[in-house]
Order: sequence, then C-alpha cells, then structure tokens
Amino acid sequence: MADDLSTLRARYDAVVVGGGHNGLTAAAYLARAGRSVLVLERLDHVGGAAVSERPFPGVDARLSRYSYLVSLLPRQIVHELRLPITLLRRRYSSYTPVGDGGLLVDTGSRDATRASFASLGAAADHDAWERFYAMTGELARRVAPTLTSPLLSRAAMREVVGSDEAWAALFERPIGSVVRESFADDTVRGVVLTDALIGTFAAVDEPSLRQNRCFLYHVIGNGTGDWDVPVGGMGAVSGALRDAAVAAGAVIVTRATVTAIDPASGEVAFTDGDGVPRAVGAGHVLAGCAPSTLAGLLGDGSSPGEEPEGAQLKINLLLTRLPRLRSDVDPAAALSGTFHVNESLTQLETAYAQAAAGSVPDVPPCEIYCHSLTDPSILGPSPREAGAHTITLFGLHLPARLFRPDNEATRSAAVKATLASLNSVLAEPIEECFALDADGEPCLDARTPIDLEATVGLPGGHIFHRDLSWPFAESRDEVGRWGVETAHPRVLLCGAGARRGGGVSGIPGRAAAMAVLESPSSV
Repeated sequence: MADDLSTLRARYDAVVVGGGHNGLTAAAYLARAGRSVLVLERLDHVGGAAVSERPFPGVDARLSRYSYLVSLLPRQIVHELRLPITLLRRRYSSYTPVGDGGLLVDTGSRDATRASFASLGAAADHDAWERFYAMTGELARRVAPTLTSPLLSRAAMREVVGSDEAWAALFERPIGSVVRESFADDTVRGVVLTDALIGTFAAVDEPSLRQNRCFLYHVIGNGTGDWDVPVGGMGAVSGALRDAAVAAGAVIVTRATVTAIDPASGEVAFTDGDGVPRAVGAGHVLAGCAPSTLAGLLGDGSSPGEEPEGAQLKINLLLTRLPRLRSDVDPAAALSGTFHVNESLTQLETAYAQAAAGSVPDVPPCEIYCHSLTDPSILGPSPREAGAHTITLFGLHLPARLFRPDNEATRSAAVKATLASLNSVLAEPIEECFALDADGEPCLDARTPIDLEATVGLPGGHIFHRDLSWPFAESRDEVGRWGVETAHPRVLLCGAGARRGGGVSGIPGRAAAMAVLESPSSV
C-alpha cells in the first residue's frame, strides 16, 4: 500500500483502475513479470465485492458481505500466484423444502438422493438428473481449460464440447425448454433453473439466451461446477491476491477516485483521499471497473450497450441457532448446501412476471446457505461457543428498476416479503433465531442493486458488471485474443464485464495481464 503519494512515479507500465479481485489478479501477474504497476482504488480497502466485513456493531463475525462462494477461480491461477487459500467442498449440494418433506441432494450418497427424489414423487427424475448432470459435467471438463487460453472461435468451441446434444442444450436452445423436456417435476425443474437466474433478470425461455450463459458459468467452474466455501470468507481470497500483488512490487493506492482516462497517452487522472487532483501516466490502463463506467471515464462517447441492471436482494443474517425445519432432515445438512426457497419453475415464472410488471413478487424466490457450518473460522470465539451461525440469502427476480424510485421503502418491502417467503417453508419464523447486535438491533444486513451500485460501484447493481457473454469469440477478429480488448489499444478490460467474466474467478484479470505481456509495446 502507498500512504505517501509523493513517492509515486510519474509513469507506470500499467495502471489498474479498481482494486477488486480481478484488478489485484492482473496487478500480481504483471508485477511478477517485472512490470511497474499502480492500482487505484476508490474505497478505503481493496477486494471490491469479494470482501469479508463485520456488518453488525459489536458482533465478532466476519461475513462475505457480497460474493460468498467460489467456483470459477481456476486452480491454475491459485498455483501460478501461489495463493494460500483453502476452499472446502460442501457435501450437500442442495435442499428444497416441499410441504412437510423436501428434496435433499447428497453428493456423498447416491442412494440417499434417489430416495429423496422418490419421497417427492419424482423418482423418474432422478435418472434424468443423473443424465443431465453427467452431460454438464463432461462439458465442464472440456470447456473449463479453455477459460485461461486465448479465445476460440464458436466452431472450435463446439469441437471442444464434442456433443451435439450438449451444444444444442446449452448454446442454442433456451434452457427453459430443455429443462421442461428433461424433467417432469415442477420442483426439480426449478432447482435446475435457478443456476440460470442468479444475478440475471430473464425469463427461462428468453430468445437472447442470456439465461443460458448464466447457467453455463454456474456449471463449468474448474471442470466440476462445484461451488466451494472459502475458509476465512471471501476476504481471504482477495487478501491473498492483494498480498501477492504487493509482494511482487505492485503499488496500491486506496481512496483514489479515477476521474478520466486519456486513451491516446495513457494518462489517468484521479483525486486522492484529500480531494486533490492528480495524474499518472501508463503504458497500459487496465479497467477493473464495469464497461459502462469505463465508457464514462474515456469520455469518447463510446457505449457498451444497454445500461446494466442487477436483479437480486442480498441479505446477511446472524442467528443464535439454526431454524427448525418441517421435515426430519437435519438443519445442518439442509443449510450447509443451497437451501432453495419457493423456487419451483412455476414460482420462478410467477415472480419474474410480477417483477417485469413493476412489482416486488408476492412470494420472492430465494436461496440461503450457512457458511459457518462448513467454516466456523469466520465467527469469533464468543458467538462460536454460543452456537451462532451465519446465513447468506440471495433473492432472485428483484431488478434495480423496482428500487430506483424509492430504494429505502422498496428495500423494506422486499425484505419483508422475502423473509415471509422463507418463513413459509420453515417450522418457525426465522426472526425467532435472530441474534442482536450491540445496539439491540436484529443482525440483518440487506443490500439491493441500488445499494450495490452506491457502495461497490456496480452499475445497476449488476453483479457481473453486465450480462454474461459466451466464453468464445463471437467475431473473427476476436479469435486468438483474450476477450479484454477495447477500441483503444492502450486500454483493456480486466473486470467481470470482460468476455469470460462474472463471478469470483480472476480470469479477466489474468487475461488482461497476458494481453499486456504479449503486446509489442510492452517488450
């Protein structure tokens, strides 16, 4: 970190705009290659949305406040940067309460999972489930290695996939129709389709296939599609990347707000923490911010397309104990994986229609999981010994447009509706389990897309910066490139809005560093 700005150079080989996990990844790779690197971060800390924070006054609990699980971070990046992070796999993939029973997907017991399908009256869907996820698993094994290489053409990616069935199902046909054909049960269909809607406001049959792209990125991580728990919380991931960048010689300046980028000269203008205007030169500028934000900084009238729109409500909770369930399933099993709440296909479609019409859904679909069941290290000794647990809730189909007119009032309404939705599948109100902070207030922290825009700088609160793109070149001139290039040779994307961006992956950051190192001007 640089506290004395008088020691900054006039020019750096690379200036990284934004100290999110991708910006830190790019900085670490470039600094390790001997390049001079400066990272400028608007906030007083780095990590962007991949941070751990203590949101509750007087409570010793560090929660992954925004992003919370890891799937897309390639082991290759972990090994190349020698990151000291530990990811733990969750034995239970998911639990979906239905009436007084539910569907438990147990990765440790095929027989238990089959029995759970049968108890739901969906025995035939278990075989379909295994066939479907065998298909996505093989696709993941084949596609994941391409994410850290130069872009393939669409035709070449199809050859990599190697299955006409898989290609049609995920790349050509709306995922909604594929799932309807594959599964008969409404609940099973919904469990599959939630991966197509996380952070993406779309109908499951939308012709644009943006829901397919979202689904694809949720099932291909590291060739397995597993979503793992970062020990120490998400801050441990960004902290490891920060340490790797600094150890390699990168300079990080926080409370530095970039105000303009000159794409011709590479000059980056910013204001420091005291509001003093400053400027620094750069051989390359790597933008860890969203493409729409970059367009404003360039000031050249360029536009990345439609304004991004996030579509989620994030609620963090601290509980004194786990809530009781209606079924005889152990809450520790049900909540250690993804706990689906009112996410059948019919419920997802109803919620989407209501949100698209301008209303908070009557029964918001959401999903929760308990980080502390897998990784209790995020709790201090006192709450841990008292049996406290953290809960992360992710609400679907709550787009930014609903919150723009009155964020405070709509947030309150959305939280109330979402907790009511959760309570509808529990044996007791979740409120009875709330811990209290030092001020006697319930430990509940809610973030809307508008809150994410204001606090983390995500336009429209879009957690992927913009709608996800296909992980291959969509034009001839992209083939063999890195998916981070812009219209300006000096300026590269290195955030989630790059091709193959989204999620906590470091892939765009590494890609931008590779593009710089391959550039003739960097030799």
